[in-house]
Amino acid sequence: MGFSLLGLAVSLAIFLPNLLLIPFPPRPKLESPAVPRVLLVFERAGQALCMTVPAITATGAIAWGWAVPVALAVLAYGALWIRYLRRGRPGSALFDTVFGIPVPMALAPVAAFLGTAAWLQNPWIALAAVVLAVGHIPTSLLAARDH
Repeated sequence: MGFSLLGLAVSLAIFLPNLLLIPFPPRPKLESPAVPRVLLVFERAGQALCMTVPAITATGAIAWGWAVPVALAVLAYGALWIRYLRRGRPGSALFDTVFGIPVPMALAPVAAFLGTAAWLQNPWIALAAVVLAVGHIPTSLLAARDH
């Protein structure tokens, strides 16, 4: 155990844009897709783990070369949120393919956390990112299919 300011920064950079859904929910309101319970459990567990593990585990020897891919994933995620707002907040903007990439708003956080695991040389962050990926990506694909 320990504390990582860099890990906390990545967690906040991914988490904070999600708060935009409170004052700016999708219009019209999204209907929840039928998702197997096991995927929901993995998704919620992965979200909780990715918000806490990067901050509460000490880093290894920092591999600074991974800072650029992490920054790009975080910036891409922010750009996708801007796109959602500029398009008028349609639910489809949360799941639409971009440049041929399906559900980029689900893939960008997973990529950011996997990159953070490599950057901070922390296998626990990688495990948290895999748990997130197992739940969040299929859930998002199911939601995309319905919108």
